[in-house]
Amino acid sequence: QVQLVESGGGSVQAGGSLRLSCEASGYTYSGHTFRSACMGWFRQAPGKEREGVVIRHSEGGTTAFADSVKGRFTLSQDNAKNTVYLQMTSLNPEDTAMYYCAVGKSGSSCPKADDVGGLTGYWGKGTQVPVSQ
Repeated sequence: QVQLVESGGGSVQAGGSLRLSCEASGYTYSGHTFRSACMGWFRQAPGKEREGVVIRHSEGGTTAFADSVKGRFTLSQDNAKNTVYLQMTSLNPEDTAMYYCAVGKSGSSCPKADDVGGLTGYWGKGTQVPVSQ
């Protein structure tokens, strides 16, 4: 069974940085647990709908960031730890949200992060990121 556990959230001041982790069990980021898959980070701010932050395809690693985070957020992966990291810099209060990671089976491509609020598959429970002025 696939399980995802997010960590690394916490209070940060505007302009600061934070690195979120998504550790997987029952799914290998560098392998072929599914023939192909989409992996992504999503966030939901209080009173708002969930939105995509970044989505990556397992084959070829095509990665698409939401326009709101381009140039500020990056995605990396540690295969030995089976963990994906979301590095967030230049944070602002609009980035305040619960952040979730998700993995789902896919075809030859993944949706764009700006176009979807989630993936059909497996989700973590989230990690909170409050950004203060």
